[in-house]
Amino acid sequence: MMHQKIQNKRVLVTGGAGFIGSNLCEDLLKFNNKVVCLDNFSTGYRKNIIPFLSNPDFHLIDGDIRNPVDCQAAVTDVDIVLHQAALGSVPRSLDDPATTNEVNITGFLNILIAARDAGVKRFIYAASSSTYGDSEDLPKVENLIGKPLSPYAVTKYVNELYAYVFGLSYGMETIGLRYFNVYGRRQDPDGAYAAVIPKFIQQFMRYESPIINGDGSFTRDFTYIDNVIQMNHLAATTNNQGAIGQVFNTAVGERTTLLEVTQLIQRYLSEFDPRIMEVEILHGPNRAGDIPHSLASVNKAKELLGYEPSHYLAAGLKESLSWYFN
Repeated sequence: MMHQKIQNKRVLVTGGAGFIGSNLCEDLLKFNNKVVCLDNFSTGYRKNIIPFLSNPDFHLIDGDIRNPVDCQAAVTDVDIVLHQAALGSVPRSLDDPATTNEVNITGFLNILIAARDAGVKRFIYAASSSTYGDSEDLPKVENLIGKPLSPYAVTKYVNELYAYVFGLSYGMETIGLRYFNVYGRRQDPDGAYAAVIPKFIQQFMRYESPIINGDGSFTRDFTYIDNVIQMNHLAATTNNQGAIGQVFNTAVGERTTLLEVTQLIQRYLSEFDPRIMEVEILHGPNRAGDIPHSLASVNKAKELLGYEPSHYLAAGLKESLSWYFN
């Protein structure tokens, strides 16, 4: 199914050297866009954007969303902002709530103000499934959220509030995408705050036992990077006025336990290296701030944006594993 694409535009991708941001930059360059990447390389990597640096349609600004001057430079003559820059990770926010707040709230406000002042037409931003907090409702529906369980969740909810108010007050066309456990090519397997899928892939490839937090019964709606790219294109190009000012779950609408996803990774990797099947899966304590169960309703995205997930877990994992293995 062919979806509407951002074409022939000048697009700013904040956090463009990160996992999601660099995938967006790569995709945008295929459709005759001029891409501006703003990144301070705190969690992004130059290696992610090296292939684009020689492209005359790609412009890198080595800057920080916490600096209003960098934000002003980045939005010059821009049609669309895809705001991905943030300090992710619930554990990181518990370790250092002040920096998470500074980047995710002050930085967000800086780029919003700069975009408003530059007359940017459409502002799409990465929101988060962590906003559902202690709500036990499943599937997660956009208008029913609970109380946040971490500083990170607070910051991402505040982003939604600011975006809504900027739409109301200044007529900005904002759309938030609540990402659910995104995984795929270029996701960093290293570091204290690495996401579970790339971390476990790397551990299995090294014959190290992955440690699941808790008994493995917690569930997640694992979302392949190509689904996220599709949602950014749809949100940035939609003519449906009912979608403006809204937030949308960005997921696939399927629920998998942590144990199941770990066993799938092991099984698929063993097709490359049979010895991986012998690696033992271990269990540790539950992690503070973790939501027990996560499952998105994607009905709103389907109805208002025409979203149709291109990759469910099996297909997405297989593509991811071949990228890590090669």
